[in-house]
Amino acid sequence: MDPVSLVLSALASGAARGAGDSASDAVKAAYGRLKRLITERFAGRKSAELALAEHAADPETWQAPLAKALTDSGAAADQVVIEAAQRLMVLLDSAGAGGGKYQVDLGDAQGVQVGDGNRQVNVFNPPQQR
Repeated sequence: MDPVSLVLSALASGAARGAGDSASDAVKAAYGRLKRLITERFAGRKSAELALAEHAADPETWQAPLAKALTDSGAAADQVVIEAAQRLMVLLDSAGAGGGKYQVDLGDAQGVQVGDGNRQVNVFNPPQQR
C-alpha cells in the first residue's frame, strides 16, 4: 500500500471505529497519536488543517484535498507518521495487517495504484506526426 493511501485509510477507519465509546483505549490512543502527528505537520497550513478536520466526518469528499496536504507537507513520507498509521491499522484490522495489507514498499514504481477501491483513467494519444 502506498503511504498516502495507508494514512488516509487509517484516518478514515480510526474516525469511523476508533473515536467512539466502544473503541478500546489502545485504538483511541493510536488514532489520537496519528492525528496529532499529522496536525503537527499541518501547523499553519489552514487548508490542510481544514481537510484533516473535515475528513473525519466525510472521508470521500475530503480524500483528495487531504491526500494533497499529506504529500505537500511531507507527512506521507514521514516514517513516524507511516508507523503510526500502520499501528492503528494493526489494531483495527489484525487479519489484514497480518497478511501484509498495510506494508509500504513500492521502490521505484511508477503509475501504480495500491489499495482498495481505486480508479485510474489512462489516456493514450497517438504520436504526433511531423
